[in-house]
Amino acid sequence: MVNCCGLITAEKQPVPLKSIEVDLEVRDHVATVASTLQYDNKEDKPIEAVFVFPMPDEAAVCHFSAKIGQTLVVAEVKEKQKAREEYDDALSSGQQAFLLEESDQTPDIFSLSVGSLPPGESASIRLEYVTELAVQADDGLRFCLPAVLNPRYQPQGSEGGSVQVTSVPASIVPYSLSFSARVRSPRPISKVESNCSLDPLEYLNPEQTQATVKLAAGHKFDRDVEVLIYYKDSHQPSAVVEAGQPSAKSGTLMGDPVVMLSLYPEFPQDVMSSLASHGEFVFLLDRSGSMDCPMDNMKHDVTRIASARDTLLLLLKSLPMGCYFNIYSFGSSYEHIFPKSVEYNQKTMEEALKKVEKMEADLGGTEILQPLKHIYKQACIPNQPRQLFVFTDGEVGNTKEVTNLVKNNSSSHRCFSFGIGQGASSALINGLAKEGGGHPQFITGSERMQPKVMQSLRFALQPAVADTSVTWDLPKGVSVTVLSPPIRTIFQGQRSLLYGQLTGQSSESDEGCVTVKYSLAGHPSENKLRFSLKPAEDTGLTAHRLGARTLIRSMEMEEKKQDEAVKQKIVEVSVQSGVSSSFTAFIAVNKSNDQPIQGPLLRRNIPLPMMMACSMPMSPVLMGCSMPMRKMKMARAAGPPAMDCKKKSKGFFFGAFKGRKSKGLSGSVGDCAPESDSMSRMRRSLDVLECADECLDMALDYEEEDGDLKSASRPRDPFLQVVSLQQASGCWELQPALADALSKTSDDMEKKKPASVNNEVWATILALIWLHGFQVDAKDEWELLALKAVSWLRSQNVPCVPECVDAANALLGCKVQKDALGL
Repeated sequence: MVNCCGLITAEKQPVPLKSIEVDLEVRDHVATVASTLQYDNKEDKPIEAVFVFPMPDEAAVCHFSAKIGQTLVVAEVKEKQKAREEYDDALSSGQQAFLLEESDQTPDIFSLSVGSLPPGESASIRLEYVTELAVQADDGLRFCLPAVLNPRYQPQGSEGGSVQVTSVPASIVPYSLSFSARVRSPRPISKVESNCSLDPLEYLNPEQTQATVKLAAGHKFDRDVEVLIYYKDSHQPSAVVEAGQPSAKSGTLMGDPVVMLSLYPEFPQDVMSSLASHGEFVFLLDRSGSMDCPMDNMKHDVTRIASARDTLLLLLKSLPMGCYFNIYSFGSSYEHIFPKSVEYNQKTMEEALKKVEKMEADLGGTEILQPLKHIYKQACIPNQPRQLFVFTDGEVGNTKEVTNLVKNNSSSHRCFSFGIGQGASSALINGLAKEGGGHPQFITGSERMQPKVMQSLRFALQPAVADTSVTWDLPKGVSVTVLSPPIRTIFQGQRSLLYGQLTGQSSESDEGCVTVKYSLAGHPSENKLRFSLKPAEDTGLTAHRLGARTLIRSMEMEEKKQDEAVKQKIVEVSVQSGVSSSFTAFIAVNKSNDQPIQGPLLRRNIPLPMMMACSMPMSPVLMGCSMPMRKMKMARAAGPPAMDCKKKSKGFFFGAFKGRKSKGLSGSVGDCAPESDSMSRMRRSLDVLECADECLDMALDYEEEDGDLKSASRPRDPFLQVVSLQQASGCWELQPALADALSKTSDDMEKKKPASVNNEVWATILALIWLHGFQVDAKDEWELLALKAVSWLRSQNVPCVPECVDAANALLGCKVQKDALGL
């Protein structure tokens, strides 16, 4: 009988993982993250603990070690299959072994296996990674520690195996998290914010260029940990040259210096002031069941789908006259409002809005591949550049297939992606934008979706940068091997990163220069950055590892199934740099123990928090399917009997769906899969996520008699009321609905109207005054539709604008100046 003292899973199995300690060090815009995981075996038999967890997709995992007692074992990077075999051989011979590997399907999921931990033994696991911090719309730098791994839907017939994981509700995660951050920068730090409770920011020097902050005690694992860092000066172009590793051979990536360039191109103001008035705008909206989850797990008032509907309203009102558009939505199937993109006018806008208002999260799974294929089959419209906007909670398992499809069609469009809610796949959202030449955005917690989406619409309305080239001017004797893929996308105010390996030396000069040239709306432009070739001090190997990661990711996107040469090159760079890849893994074997570990090995899967706070009936065993055991070279005890997934658990909903076919799965929901072989370690170590996603989608459609599961319809925000009344041309009509939205009567509006203006001009000026007077905090959201309204007013040649502005201010109680309106 298993001793169930201490922390246990929902299946009454002890959880060997006790705590996770994360230390974040930020230097300007680069983060180094060190995580320490403490394992204790409180059972009376040796165990193998398997922990599947999310990682930032851009992270360069560069260190993995285990400390058992006083013995420290540092892992090596090896070809993945060799590492797996070495791990299995070690366990078979009674040795302790540790394996860390990236999922075959997506780079933002890792599996950590702790093998042969004897009874009463403890192990401290340390893993480190480095990553760049993304620049936000308000110039903040965003770091995200993923704590949530949602079900990833795997469409039937898609490539590779499914990505699954053991999960429990966040409130009962049986291990603790501590998190601390240290920030250092040449510029003063103005503030650090988070979606989680933080202890007060503590400055370490008078210049306020160094500071520390900690996560407040009692973190509930109900969200990813996001940290936003703000510096007092805006971001400037910079360069860091990092010395090579002394022990590495000169002429190799790790032996030579590496330069990391941060470029912030500035576009000419005259070009930026004229946004495009054409384009084909295609909106692709996720309507899978999980989109019915709340945006904020602490407040259940707004669901993801409701926020997406409001956002589509703003987008449709902000589109320029003369463009084309269409709206697709998808789940297990997909729909489109028009057979093909149509010209934007009052009739087509109204037709689209009527259908958007009825959209619910009722289309089942998350099969994004088919609608994308359909969109790409549609012929592009001449002189109307295609701009694709994808809204999804990112819960898909075929990430590589999707991003490869976008990449293969990147010449015909730009793709802007939006990850909605906690646990959205960073690999999918970042991959869509990167391969599609667009910009990614993540919307979590209490954040409003609309400001970020409107920023992306501004990017989409910017002229596309063309004819981009990068020129390196280096002294004689010094050459560069560029590690980054070519720059294809440049947006105003957004950072572009370049990595280069510098080979050779020069006695002539210690300075280099990089020039980025491009064409913007027919205007040739260039930005230069001069930098010292002298290596910076105390940088470690951060730039080398980020450069290696960039090169590896670039080659992985180029790698074809039969291209063995590219695969070997990836393995070579990964092993040499000590940075993981999809073809390698970290392996550590403790060979210091002379006594083989005796007895059968119990398997323990570490549960992750799941974000399914959708007010559904649920028990702590949502992911109750037992995981299939991989065939090992040694016999292992089965542990407690596997739960029969078909049995109905109290307060649980598996039984309600007995026998229903699961999309993308063979058999019915709850069927436990058979054993798989060694090549499917990630699949067998993650085995119920699809099941859970299906059940989640069904549960979200399930409605109890008392109506608890369907939130009551919210009264519409006055701001959205005003926006919804704008015409496609940009004007408003004088009508009772507008009076109601402005909290006035129709009589008031009629009486105050100057006699010499028509109703539409008066209504439009009233709406603009109201937006400027009462919604200034939401300016990012209404700025584009206001520009359209001003453009319409100018076309009317109104002679008495000052009189109208004065009358509108008097009626609404505002003091908005005519110049502030742009008139």
